[in-house]
Amino acid sequence: MGLFEAIVLGLIQGLTEFLPISSSAHLRIASELMGAGDAGAAFTAITQIGTEAAVIVFFWRDIVRIIGRWFRSLWGAVPRRDPDALMGWWIILGTIPIVVLGLLFQDQIETTFRSLWIVAAMLILFGLLLGLADRLGRRALTLDRLGWKHAVLFGLAQALALVPGVSRSGGTITAGLLMGYKREAAARYSFLLAIPAVLGSGFYQLAKALREPATTPMGYTAVATVIAFVVALVVIGVFMRYISKGSFMPFVVYRVLLGIVIIVLLATGVLTADGGVAVAQGVAQ
Repeated sequence: MGLFEAIVLGLIQGLTEFLPISSSAHLRIASELMGAGDAGAAFTAITQIGTEAAVIVFFWRDIVRIIGRWFRSLWGAVPRRDPDALMGWWIILGTIPIVVLGLLFQDQIETTFRSLWIVAAMLILFGLLLGLADRLGRRALTLDRLGWKHAVLFGLAQALALVPGVSRSGGTITAGLLMGYKREAAARYSFLLAIPAVLGSGFYQLAKALREPATTPMGYTAVATVIAFVVALVVIGVFMRYISKGSFMPFVVYRVLLGIVIIVLLATGVLTADGGVAVAQGVAQ
């Protein structure tokens, strides 16, 4: 991967991380189409540090308040049933599934699950589920109704995003809508819930990349991460304003169409599921 490809992938990461269309799927597809091969799970995880930094900046006041009141509740300075203190516990609880499953299926996440056949199938399947949830969900609950059962369900939905094509925000928002939460509430919790898991994965992959030979120069990965941060900061604001009135149906249609396009490209040999762009390989040979 060269600098140009890293810049493009950084833009894509920032644009797609918080939309329910799967940033990892887009990075997987775009890197193949540019002839750079699979950017890899490590590149994806590291650039997500940039997008999560954007979440921290955007929700800074909320995050500081939640952390502060959670810590103070430990010694009784704040009531244990305080909404912000409880939110701290629900984020911790909701993070457990993705940590456990991420460790159990680490090898598959970095290899088998990155097949473009799987990516295409997940784009279509979870796109349809998002549309169903948006159509049938009551959209009545706010985050003050969140309890430990819903926190676990949110966490399990987030863990599904270990498979490219599912979408971290798409999975958690879909679960939230099915449980009856408002669009804004589901999205807000989705963004907050992602912070510990994504940062943990990103810094783990960063430490691993610094110890081992990297397929992408770390300087290029750093450029992509900074670009992802700047773009994501804008996207979060636009997305939160949009969902206060708009539906998720445009994202559903986009996911399904993208999944179909990938299947067609795979079936016609333009793309190979695990080996990149077939045409590019032929030219190289």
